[in-house]
Amino acid sequence: MDNQTIYALSTVYGKSGVAVIRISGKDAFQVVAKMTPLSVKNIKERYAYFSKIFHAKTKQHLDNALLLCFRGPRSFSGEDIVELQIHGSKAVISSVLDSLSQMEGFRLAEPGEFSKRAFYNGKMDLTEAEGLADLIDSETSEQQKYAIRQMEGELKNLYENWRESLLTILSHLEAYIDFPDEDIPQNVIDTMANDVFKLREAIKKHLRSDNIGERLREGFRVVIVGPPNAGKSSLLNAIARREAVIVSDIAGTTRDAIDIHLDLKGYPVIFTDTAGLRETEEEIEKRGIEIAQNKIKDADLVICLFDASKDSVQIFDNIKKIFKNNKLFVANKSDKLTSEQCSFLEKQGCLVISAKNPADVKILLGRIEETIRSRFTANSNLLITRQRYRESLRNTLENLSAFGFDKEIELTAEDIRLAAREIGKITGRIEIDEILDKIFGTFCIGK
Repeated sequence: MDNQTIYALSTVYGKSGVAVIRISGKDAFQVVAKMTPLSVKNIKERYAYFSKIFHAKTKQHLDNALLLCFRGPRSFSGEDIVELQIHGSKAVISSVLDSLSQMEGFRLAEPGEFSKRAFYNGKMDLTEAEGLADLIDSETSEQQKYAIRQMEGELKNLYENWRESLLTILSHLEAYIDFPDEDIPQNVIDTMANDVFKLREAIKKHLRSDNIGERLREGFRVVIVGPPNAGKSSLLNAIARREAVIVSDIAGTTRDAIDIHLDLKGYPVIFTDTAGLRETEEEIEKRGIEIAQNKIKDADLVICLFDASKDSVQIFDNIKKIFKNNKLFVANKSDKLTSEQCSFLEKQGCLVISAKNPADVKILLGRIEETIRSRFTANSNLLITRQRYRESLRNTLENLSAFGFDKEIELTAEDIRLAAREIGKITGRIEIDEILDKIFGTFCIGK
């Protein structure tokens, strides 16, 4: 991390009522001295000042704006920060940024650099930083809720408690390494072994979260499959409430998998329409069926849809055998069935609907929501939201599984040291410069 003062537009570039430009670094307050008539020594932090803004070089009047100052370390980045709340025209934004670019020791911030500096200055750990990134990217209420929990440090506290437990065990082991003539009392061995066992079980339970955290960030995958003309595209259009895909009586119209992203009661869901499953020699359609089968493998829920007026649920027997995903069997075109036929299908475990009936579509969506919500209920603890967390925790388990007193104590201590290091990779409590750019590079400019 260099010593330069950084600046960036923290709001979206374009025409708006207000735009915010953030400046952070040791020379941030030079903005007050060179771009406003205000006195730096009389500025109070966390007060809003209405002031004229001038170009640092030409002294041209650029705008009338609000100015706020925050002194480090009591700021977001831990450094001195100045925020300019200017009018959001392209001309004003460009002129203020040009002024900042001509100030000595100032440069445009890289993506995520404000948060990166906050990390380096101890204002947040990596899980909190990534929670902040998730909050910025959140599109549904559930994404927002879990991002705030992570941003406020709940995940960090869990991992740090585990790491502290390991460091405590490690300190005892190293003490006995330093005094090799002393035998480790049996009660101390039993206590350490028990602590490692409990920690290992806690991590296993945490890892059994069924990728629910990653799904919350990326979207739950619901794939609609079935034979041609079962009404898959019509159902997807009804769910999306628009003509998202082409509907035709011609079999094989859908050749590719088509994704629709929706907010279902706060949960992000990706609905996928697929090519009709049938035997065919037509090359393009065969490729579409292969894509459909790959989508089924990755699905969180498979909607097995069939035309109940001519097919039976048994057409999915092969899918039942091959794929172990959660499945919901849906008998479509109930408007063509008698009440006795509908009752028979329901006894077979099918949800009977007509894709043309909004009330039926609403019932189907309710069932999908219940399935997703039940996964949250079963995994009600803190969620693993990144694949890198999962990998580090698996490595931690490997090291803890190798732990034991049936070998040299130096090797026993090394198992604990490596386990603590893996957990430290998650929060950033070790030297991990090689992954910082990857993490913070996903942030927007100005954050």
